[in-house]
This record gives sequence, structure tokens and C-alpha cells, in this order.
Amino acid sequence: MTTQSTEALLDAVENGLTVHDLGRELRVGMPQSPNHPAFWHALPRRHGDVVRADGGSAANDMITMGTHVGTHIDAFAHVSHDGRLVDGSDAVEAGRGGKFVELGAHTIKPMVRRGVLLDVPAALGDPVGCAAGYEISPADLAAAEKQQGTAVRAGDVVLVRSGWGRLFDDPDPQVYQGRTTGVPGVSEAGATWLADKRVHAVGADTIAFERLAPGAGHASLPAHRVLLVERGVYIIEALNLEGIAAQGVHEFLFVLSPLPLFGATGSPVRPLAVVGA
Repeated sequence: MTTQSTEALLDAVENGLTVHDLGRELRVGMPQSPNHPAFWHALPRRHGDVVRADGGSAANDMITMGTHVGTHIDAFAHVSHDGRLVDGSDAVEAGRGGKFVELGAHTIKPMVRRGVLLDVPAALGDPVGCAAGYEISPADLAAAEKQQGTAVRAGDVVLVRSGWGRLFDDPDPQVYQGRTTGVPGVSEAGATWLADKRVHAVGADTIAFERLAPGAGHASLPAHRVLLVERGVYIIEALNLEGIAAQGVHEFLFVLSPLPLFGATGSPVRPLAVVGA
């Protein structure tokens, strides 16, 4: 990178970029998949517990959580099918010792890529959101792509808005979880459509990316199999997409850096969508 290109980048940062936070606030009681340990935050040391001779005091925290809670990314170690992971390795053997050395979250490289938001409800004529349990088809994805004029390219990160994210802050976390109602999401065929575009990663505003049938929960996740096991495409879940959708932002610089959790099956993330003036 030359001095001129560096200066151009700095000028853009200082004078013309808008940064949209696509991550969810991590808080006790937030909705999540019931398959993962919940988020918990505590203050084991509070101001006043220990006061130094100069009058100073400090507080510190402790958190516990599953790596698939809040906005997070799935590592390739997360899902297996017929006992095999994406590289063909034996899934049980790969996790010996309580960690996935080859396909853990520490192997996910930071992402600075073209991002595309496919706003499916807007393309279907109902900007509020897809109905509970609605299955997003390849035709729906293609309709959003065409309507927005944002063709999906190889290497992109594609974020699929169902509109379900508007329920994340409902006082009852089970509303967002959709245990009885189902949750809208991408179908198996839709996952194949995305993988055929040779995207690097996909994401959604739900906890499972794909459609959850009413009353079925996480009993069947074929889109996860297609993306994580068969095609090697990362999945990002529980994204906050309402803000960029409301502003009509469909194309952006996508920035994401997972925590380098050695051997983990996923990582909390705070993705950013960066757009010019």
C-alpha cells in the first residue's frame, strides 16, 4: 500500500463513512437457542470492596456464555454429517481432547469483504417481515437480488433479512425463539443457491439462519449441513439488520473479526457494515 492510498483511506474514514453496528447487545436474559449455555454477567469485585490508600477503587467482571449466543459465527467444527466434517475428517476424532485443532473458531480469518443485504420481506411486498415459519426459497433470494440491483458475487458475505430480528427485544424471549410459532429462514434449496454463488459467508437475523418449522425447534437443520459441511460457507446468526434495511443499505464493506478461541465451535462477533457518504 502506498502513502497516497493510505491517505485516501484515512480521508474516507474522517470525512465520509457511516458505520452500522450489526451486533446484538449481550445481556442476561436475551433470547437464544436453547441448545447453548446462556449468557451470564456478574461483578465479583465492586467499587468499594477494596479501596487503595490513595482512595482509588476498581470493579471487574466475569461472564459465562456459549459461543453460539448473541450475534455469533459458526466455525466449520460446529456441524457434522454422517460423522464427517467439511474436510472429510472424523468428527469424533477431530474433537478429542475437548477442542477442534483444525477447524475451530481460531481458524476463521478476519473478514473485510463486500457485503450484500438481501431484504427478502421488502422484495415480497411486506417490509415488516416474513411470517413465522416462512421458508425463504431461491426465488425469494433472487427476487431481492434483482429488485435491489445488488448481484451476489463470489467471495461476498450475504446477509439475509427475514424481519424476525424486530422481535429480539420482545420482553418474552420465547417470541424470538419461536418454539411454537416457528421462525422464518432460508430453505435447504436457498442455502444451495447461496453456496452456488461461491459466497464466503452468510448471515441472518434469526438464531438458526434457516427456517424452523412450528413446534419442531432445531430438530432438522439442512441448510447448516449444506453450508458448513458440504460447501464450506460460514454462518453468522442473530444479526441486527433492521437499521441498515430501514435506510435502504444493501451493499457495503463488511467487517468481522471472531475471537481467536482455540478449538471452539463458534465465536461471539460484532460485525460492522461500512458505507460511503
